[in-house]
Amino acid sequence: MSDDATPTGEKPDFDTMTRDIADVPAVEVITTVAVHLMSSAAVNLGLAEEGEQHKDLDEARKLITALAGLVTAGATEISNFHAGPLRDGLKSLQLAFREASVVQDEPGQGPGEKFTGPVFG
Repeated sequence: MSDDATPTGEKPDFDTMTRDIADVPAVEVITTVAVHLMSSAAVNLGLAEEGEQHKDLDEARKLITALAGLVTAGATEISNFHAGPLRDGLKSLQLAFREASVVQDEPGQGPGEKFTGPVFG
């Protein structure tokens, strides 16, 4: 089976795949991407099972900053119903980053804070 074949050995139908993704509402795409960024950031903060083994604060900072940009820019587009929980998750990750850091960032300089403003517990 080639790398681009389906498990049945057929080539994927890219026209169908394009139509399928076009049918997904933007709010679903935005929230799905946000959840992936949150999950990856949490793992890189060492919050997953066997966390210390996967801890990488540099990677976590990048992911949290990307998440903050997405949530901040997308909030007006996806409504408060969807944005509220994403903001809460973002803030939790920002606070977890601050707690995990040996050297503390100045207020407003932590990951994503250029988009969210300073985050305090």
